[in-house]
Amino acid sequence: MNGTRQRSEQEARDFTVVGQAATPVMRRFVDGLARVFRDHGYAQVEPYPGVHLVFNLIDAAAARPYHRHAQATYVVSVAEAPEPPEDVLLAAYPLMIRSLSNLFLYVVPEGEEVRVYFITLERGYYPIRSSFEEPARFFAELFERLEPLASSHLVINNVFDPDLPEHLWDGDEHMDEMRRASRKLGDLNLNPAPFPLEKLLPESDFRHVQRLYQIGGLSYGNLSVRRTEDDFWMSASGVDKTNIRQVGRDALLVKGYREEDDAIHLSVPPVVSPRRVSVDAIEHWMIYRENPQVGAVLHVHAWIPGIDATEINYPCGTLEIAQAVAEKVRTAPDPRHTIVGLKNHGMTITGESLDEIFERIEGKVVRQVPML
Repeated sequence: MNGTRQRSEQEARDFTVVGQAATPVMRRFVDGLARVFRDHGYAQVEPYPGVHLVFNLIDAAAARPYHRHAQATYVVSVAEAPEPPEDVLLAAYPLMIRSLSNLFLYVVPEGEEVRVYFITLERGYYPIRSSFEEPARFFAELFERLEPLASSHLVINNVFDPDLPEHLWDGDEHMDEMRRASRKLGDLNLNPAPFPLEKLLPESDFRHVQRLYQIGGLSYGNLSVRRTEDDFWMSASGVDKTNIRQVGRDALLVKGYREEDDAIHLSVPPVVSPRRVSVDAIEHWMIYRENPQVGAVLHVHAWIPGIDATEINYPCGTLEIAQAVAEKVRTAPDPRHTIVGLKNHGMTITGESLDEIFERIEGKVVRQVPML
């Protein structure tokens, strides 16, 4: 994107492996994974604070976190399942959270074959199944799935400017639209409850996550509405999206993204200790900037069959997912009324207003996102 920071080819070219592969299956899996990354030009190094990619090998019975030192460090935790799980997400998602991972690989032996489940922070999962007798194809597919995610660039830093005019401290007609839409999300059951990080993490690990990413919890989905040509209201991170009320806490005024500090800038009331804006603010900003006719954007972890979708399931809050979605909107026949599927993730929907978006999608949405 013009004027937006691009990751250089020199970045994200090293990785490390921490922990022990305690079984023959794990040793073969980790050896093959490391080899395919080296074959593609990645340098395997000893752990150091600036390493970009970490494969964290954990025991499923006692998940151990890797404490990264920088936001740019991407952690993929790997564990072997003690037995085939009845419910993959129920078994694996808590392990991903406890190991402080960006992505979790759950390795399930099945006789001579192995099934590897990719577990995402968006609470999605999908399997890759193959035999160790066909290692080249198996590990090439793993690399193809992993590398774009590991090399993506987060845009989640916030700069809070306490300059919101007093007449906007309680919102305006656009903020009232946000409040109506939040209730509609609840009525349609399209917004799962925030995931309680603090219930799964020891207090020290929870504080570490808060310091590194400045978040209070995981919540799913977000919504925004354009206020002027240059700014828009957007839901905050880690809040109940079905009960948006307070400016600066539940929703914030986004002024834009600035390349010089690689951050989202927000205008907040000086009398409020603000929450962070949703991690998808960079995506919404790109859509509004490129399409002046778009008046609102809704993102939900749900699906409408037959929609066009992105090719790679980049993580939330990355420059890459923002660019992929913005391109789909930009090239659509009608950018003002577009539904873009995010692979293994959900949908981003543009509209004239949030009210108009809900009118268009009501009765068409299914809760289960197809995993590909």
